[in-house]
Amino acid sequence: MTLSSLAAEAPARAASPHAQPEPYGAPAASPPDRPGATELRLAAFAAHRRARFPLGPLTVFAGPSGSGKSTVLRAYEALARLGGGAELGEVFPDPVACVPERARPDAQHRRGFRIGCTADGPLGPVRLDVAVQAEPELRIVGERLSAGGLTLLETALRDPGRPVVQAAWHTAGSSAVTRAPLPDDRLGTALLPLRLAGRTEGERQVLAAAEQMVVALRSVYACDPSPRRMRAATPLGAGRLLRGCDNLADVLWRTRSECGHRYAHLVAAVRAGCAGPVADVLAERLGDGTVRALLDRGDGVRTHLGLLGDGELRYLALALVLLTGPGVLEVDAVGEVPAALQTLTVLADGLDRGLDVRQTGELVRLAARMCERGHIRLVGAVSDAVRVCGADGLDGVEGVTVVDLTP
Repeated sequence: MTLSSLAAEAPARAASPHAQPEPYGAPAASPPDRPGATELRLAAFAAHRRARFPLGPLTVFAGPSGSGKSTVLRAYEALARLGGGAELGEVFPDPVACVPERARPDAQHRRGFRIGCTADGPLGPVRLDVAVQAEPELRIVGERLSAGGLTLLETALRDPGRPVVQAAWHTAGSSAVTRAPLPDDRLGTALLPLRLAGRTEGERQVLAAAEQMVVALRSVYACDPSPRRMRAATPLGAGRLLRGCDNLADVLWRTRSECGHRYAHLVAAVRAGCAGPVADVLAERLGDGTVRALLDRGDGVRTHLGLLGDGELRYLALALVLLTGPGVLEVDAVGEVPAALQTLTVLADGLDRGLDVRQTGELVRLAARMCERGHIRLVGAVSDAVRVCGADGLDGVEGVTVVDLTP
């Protein structure tokens, strides 16, 4: 089954209202020396059909509940994990939920979904498209990596009885392509740097495209702060912020002494987004070896973070993520690539969850300033783009790509 044949598994029906060829304008370009995703494609994934979404340095998906915002971010995170080498079953624990609702099985009772993205970088735009079979068993049945109109890698399921796909990659040597089996539970693009020696110009082109895509995907950090977990003191550890920001106090303890300039920006951001005066943000070590975070009110009063509201805690955590960078976050950075050439992409579903208009506006403006520098990108989802930043909405914030999913 190839990418094109999997498309036939679902019946023809009206496309998503967000699925026009270029529905929101051309994708924003990434700096040429920093690989980053510039487009996400959901050809057939849950409620989305033939949808293409631009991804700029700061992209915000807006729309009411049920419009598919979380689905878009879930697909992006899935591609990122596959790009990092994760097994298919880990990435899609409930794959049937990703199949379009009206998709009908073929004669062999197979159903699936298709996702893809484009990553820009030194090689120019590189496209990756993946077809996944969800039923009767989970497996990758087709994958295509291409650049400049040339297919560099293509895989297809030839023998359903074997747990492999037949792969063919561009060689440009004595033969045009090289063929070999690859496992059907991992992304072939992520495996290529381990399989190719780069002996021919064609193989070097394939390697460059695969590495650009992998670097762009592995830089993704999904963040969903959990206020309940952030309230308690936390053991001292590595000081790398977890996805739920459970160990916020530990990270504050570590980062306060590492970069005074960025920490001063964090204090200023907290002052703008939290109620009452804020002179400093502190972390203190307790007698049992744990550490807790505090707000110094400047008049001798220190407020334990456990006393703050959910919105204040989420705001503080997201501001910390934007201001610290990959060295402080639990993200699978590409060790072979210098940090100066990597861009961290933060995924934040429910970016405005629990936040008031003022807090969300401050957070978006902070993100815009940080994303402008090129070291960090943000893809978030909000319930209402107009409510977030006043009468002009997010369109009034310079540098924001707004994707409105309102039906």
